[in-house]
Amino acid sequence: MKKISLLTLGAALIAAPVLAAPGGDRNATQTRTEAQAKAADMFAKMDVNKDGKLDAADRAAKHAEMQAKRFASLDANSDGSISKAEWDQHGADRAAKRAERKEKRVAAGEAGEGKRDGMRGHHGKRGGHGMRGGHGGWMKADADGDKAISQAEFQTAALARFDAADANKDGQVTAEERQAQRGAWRAKRGAAPTAPANP
Repeated sequence: MKKISLLTLGAALIAAPVLAAPGGDRNATQTRTEAQAKAADMFAKMDVNKDGKLDAADRAAKHAEMQAKRFASLDANSDGSISKAEWDQHGADRAAKRAERKEKRVAAGEAGEGKRDGMRGHHGKRGGHGMRGGHGGWMKADADGDKAISQAEFQTAALARFDAADANKDGQVTAEERQAQRGAWRAKRGAAPTAPANP
């Protein structure tokens, strides 16, 4: 089995126990117990085939599920095929949604640019978890090197992220600690390797 991108699987969500507070309140404090429960819930959702691990089979199953949902959304009359009218309607709906999002961005820009900081998600969308996974990221959670992530490995990685954000080690992550952790991740991602100087 090939090593997979956990970003494709959605494993960037492992970071959510740290980055997203209970109920989505960005200012709420989160406990380690809440982070652990959230990680367990996320693992259950990501383990599409319910075999107790995240691997290429889950990625394939998730891809098939997404394709089926996409087809169903295009096939408005559920006749098993997509007509030109359905395709055109889909295009018009997308254009309307883009225009609406643009209007909201313009309005938000007029209200204040400061709200945008740290709001981009795992696909560059606003309101996401602001974290990226992938081979160099969450595959590090694969402690035994079997190219799959067990629930225990997933929990260990999620709690390690929580502990890293818990700067004062009080078992809670505050909004300020989350913001500091995001800043550290952004700085790490933005730091380009420098070439050694020639003697």
